[in-house]
Amino acid sequence: MQRDQLADFLRRRRETIRPSEVGLADGPRRRTAGLRREEVALLAGMSVDYVVRLEQGRSSQPSTQLLGALSRALRLSDDERDHLFYLAGHRPPPADGVARLARAGLVRMLDLLGDNPALVLSDLGEILAQNRTSALLTGELTGLSGDRRYIAYRWFTEPTARALHPPEEQDHQSRQLVADLRAVAGRRSGDPTVTGLVERLQAASPEFRRRWAEHEVAVRRADRKTMLHPRVGRLRMNCETLVTPDLGQQLLVLTPADAETRDRLDLLRVLGTEDFPAGTPAG
Repeated sequence: MQRDQLADFLRRRRETIRPSEVGLADGPRRRTAGLRREEVALLAGMSVDYVVRLEQGRSSQPSTQLLGALSRALRLSDDERDHLFYLAGHRPPPADGVARLARAGLVRMLDLLGDNPALVLSDLGEILAQNRTSALLTGELTGLSGDRRYIAYRWFTEPTARALHPPEEQDHQSRQLVADLRAVAGRRSGDPTVTGLVERLQAASPEFRRRWAEHEVAVRRADRKTMLHPRVGRLRMNCETLVTPDLGQQLLVLTPADAETRDRLDLLRVLGTEDFPAGTPAG
């Protein structure tokens, strides 16, 4: 671990980012060039004290999870992210590894989308990054670990994961998740990450096992769905999925399908995260 180089790199990257680039207000009396340390800590989901120790070269070795969070908070390019991992004494995660990170270009698009909920997913349904409005809508989902990081696994093994969808749409959501996973399994034939997930889902869920045997295949694209938010009620959303050329990551953008939903999203952004129910599920 190259503590001094790591400290210098983090400090200089922090100083190059304007608050408006990450959805924060510039404020009238900013004395710091770029972001404040408190703002980096907020965006990365870590303590201010740890950010300070990192920038002063006094920290313990950060985990790969923390490095991924810092990469997103500081909007690092793919090359900068890899450099960060090397300075911290880790190898960058492989393109298809378990600890995958959202591509830098997709993270920048999240910032540009602003008021519309948007998130970056792996082809297996891991939520790699989400903007503020997405987190308000579904809860923060980028820190999940183990099989819980896969949308399909939560959907078929945790009853509360379906609470965000009305009963009349849950069958469609189940079929869509299984059909999309079938397409990934065909494209990544023999990949132990994919086959392992399918085997664990078959063991854990009779419903998944039955639907998997039907062998339906469909890649997730445009869709419309209804979401039931515990604070603002029913939301009708248009969903558009954009994929990277290698099909490894997806940018999912949700836009209001009617004026009532647009007004309710505006209200949700005003309410913010105060009293957001802990563990609110998403599918």
